[in-house]
Amino acid sequence: MSKKIEEKIQNIGPIALVVDDERSICDSISGVLSDEGWKVVTALSGKDGCSKLRLEAPDIIFLDVWMPGMDGIETLQKMKSIRDNVPVVIMSGHGTIETAVKATKLGAFAFLEKPLSIEKLLPMLSHALQMKHLREIKQSGESGPTPIIGVSKAVEDVRQLIKVIAPRNSWVLITGENGTGKEVVARNIHWQSARSNKPFVPVNCAAIPEELIESELFGHAKGAFTNAISAKQGKFELADQGTLFLDEIGDMSLKTQAKILRILQERSFERLGDNATVSVDVRVIAATNKDLQLEIKANRFREDLFHRLNVIPFNLEPLRNRTEDVPLFVDHFIKLTAAELGEKEKTFSPEAMMALVRYSWPGNTRELKNLIERLSITVPREIIDAGDLPQALLEESDELDNENKSEMPGATASSLKQAKLDFERSFILEKLQENQWNISKTAEAIGIERSHLHRKLRSYQIDPKRLKG
Repeated sequence: MSKKIEEKIQNIGPIALVVDDERSICDSISGVLSDEGWKVVTALSGKDGCSKLRLEAPDIIFLDVWMPGMDGIETLQKMKSIRDNVPVVIMSGHGTIETAVKATKLGAFAFLEKPLSIEKLLPMLSHALQMKHLREIKQSGESGPTPIIGVSKAVEDVRQLIKVIAPRNSWVLITGENGTGKEVVARNIHWQSARSNKPFVPVNCAAIPEELIESELFGHAKGAFTNAISAKQGKFELADQGTLFLDEIGDMSLKTQAKILRILQERSFERLGDNATVSVDVRVIAATNKDLQLEIKANRFREDLFHRLNVIPFNLEPLRNRTEDVPLFVDHFIKLTAAELGEKEKTFSPEAMMALVRYSWPGNTRELKNLIERLSITVPREIIDAGDLPQALLEESDELDNENKSEMPGATASSLKQAKLDFERSFILEKLQENQWNISKTAEAIGIERSHLHRKLRSYQIDPKRLKG
């Protein structure tokens, strides 16, 4: 971020508008926000809130749903017509998914249930400031990274860690399943670093053929091999003074890993077919969807390279572990797709949104993005209903719903059914132990899909990481 933008942000300071007909709620939120350095403006009605929105330029709005006169939904519509780019957090003591979905369709940023907790309130502030920073960047004509979307604790922890480590030059290793946003995190680290005005060079190590990867990374001299009709700079050289992002580094061959390790140690290399030494200053951020500790044991990844890269470890949680972020991603991808297609934004019915939230998303946000794009194109109506969703998604959502109902306090179940559930839970735990708590191997051993096993673990409240520790 440029110094000009930073100074502007610091001079203005963050502003919050709190709209609630209960003065005690306004005072409570004001106290928390003030302690965090925010200027707080309060209003005791929707009408007063809209009036103050015209006078102020808040960075976030906290809006109660149930108010006399103009209720929260009506107020939200009015506010969006006044200042459309301000994130609005809807608050309700009687939260329902229908209300949350309706508010989201009208442009609400998030939904909070009362009584409010600081743990849920603070991530909203952090996300609002990030959105403000990106608006400032856009207005200045600079290009910025993709925002990190979400209000879950896992996402807030990632944002905070980025803020701490980005200004340093330490190397970073990001782990997580496919589609969890590893490159988004890498770009945000680069953008918030002192190297932000230098190149960010991504390399997909899994997509480059083995015979070409050395040329891609280190470059080559003219005539170094057949068809090398001119000299070429490699990715390391192109990233000099900037950041090199080595994605899917777990797919590199041991031969290439050895060369990478030498360069990381010496910060210099020779192009293919050239004896001249090239020195570089790069910050390396690596990422993988593999468990590198298991790859080391299987002699597929070098332990010394792992320790060289794993200075600052990042682990990104899969989407199924932060379902509160799903509606935000849906809204983001709907807007993105509509802009790309040049068409009006579509919305999801409450039943469809509920199914999306319950689904396990084995492909994470990438799978969700692809689904939103497909539905935006193929569904002719403005509202996408549950019947428009893939059958497998609906079946999983229904099965999880039935499992949750069967485990609710007071739910009736036959002794035979309970015995079957108890046996299945014990059986899964036994197989997890046999397979060293590896989800993929356990799923294969018991003959079910990995996503199905994850769903059963959630329903039985089994956390392999905690049990393993």
